[in-house]
Amino acid sequence: MILSAPAVDPAELEARTGWSVKPQGACKGDVCVPLPAGPLTASVLSERLGMPLLHDEEHGLWALGPETGLTGRALTTAEAPDLVLPTADGEPFALRSLRGSKVLLVAWASW
Repeated sequence: MILSAPAVDPAELEARTGWSVKPQGACKGDVCVPLPAGPLTASVLSERLGMPLLHDEEHGLWALGPETGLTGRALTTAEAPDLVLPTADGEPFALRSLRGSKVLLVAWASW
């Protein structure tokens, strides 16, 4: 969820994440997490729902989520499968040769 201010609109939160704000707190399915009284902020949601929160000061943006610990839906590994793809010259290139380095894969399709 990308925000332009640290305040969070409850309707936007529900539309983007599935978490609805109710009197008992933030709820999703059978899970409800108590929220403190006062304005709903990204930092409160981050702390209470286990969502990572990043702030880009230069651009005035916040990125919140996705939740990790409460629903059990989390990225369990950032390890890519063992891919071998052709280079621009047609030579095979094994992704494993970059193991231990940060890698950005960019994919493009004409359709």
